[in-house]
Amino acid sequence: MKKTFLIPVILTAAVLAAGLFFLANQEKTVLKYFPLDEKISFSSYYTDLKILSEIDTDEYGVQWQEVSELETPIYLRQDVSLLYVDGKLKGILSKWKENGQTIEQKSSIHGEDSSHFQAITFHHGEVHYPDDKIKSIQAMSSDELYVIDSPHTALESFDQPLNKNQEEWKHTLDTATNQQLSFHWNQLINHFDIPIDKYTIIPLTDLAKYEHLPLPGLTETESQQVIGQLWEGLYKHYILGIAGSQNNKHPINTFIPLLLFANDGSHLMVLFQDENEEKQQLLQAYPSFDDKR
Repeated sequence: MKKTFLIPVILTAAVLAAGLFFLANQEKTVLKYFPLDEKISFSSYYTDLKILSEIDTDEYGVQWQEVSELETPIYLRQDVSLLYVDGKLKGILSKWKENGQTIEQKSSIHGEDSSHFQAITFHHGEVHYPDDKIKSIQAMSSDELYVIDSPHTALESFDQPLNKNQEEWKHTLDTATNQQLSFHWNQLINHFDIPIDKYTIIPLTDLAKYEHLPLPGLTETESQQVIGQLWEGLYKHYILGIAGSQNNKHPINTFIPLLLFANDGSHLMVLFQDENEEKQQLLQAYPSFDDKR
């Protein structure tokens, strides 16, 4: 099978800030895509964000959790979860285990003021068969949480607004974040001179919506391969770079990466800017699926 990977079009040795939560094994492993296993799948998987309590008048706690389970252990299990607050990276949870069955990761986040929390997780595993035959399993999950911390009302949270007050707060928070993200993403698009009419464009935090939907120009089966290879590249070129700087105590200022899927089903791009203001473009060419259709 032809393998494709995210290739850094502009690659800088930038040291990203790491004022974030990073939980992982001491030794780094790679997240690798293999042909998907049709016999084994996750029995359950999810990402969850929920408010814990008000710490004081200026702070509150949010629990960030991800879980994935199998009926039986497999050769390698690995999950990676990304958390963004008001459009900016707040933390990474990453864990792998050999002969693994269940992975659970949990972290408590301190928040200040009203905010929008978004988490997306890639659940992954390798299944090894005789004669060096390797298959992989994968799934995505996500969650979001709006926290309203106003001096005029009690602390509250929701994922979908249930009343007019929550609708107004959601609109206020979304508008503020979207203005920042749109300005940032437009700078990236203009810098790389990308004809946006040829692409379907989504933020990374929305990728889980394609868990059971086809990408533009692809079938659902083809889309799963492309998504698996996309996460392989993101892990190598985006996530490990941030995690490698976890001893740096400066705050994080990296915005949600932008994903651009070519409408003709030929390739995708990832655009993001690191905290050193270096603009990054990653390119993934799709394999030829013609002989399988």
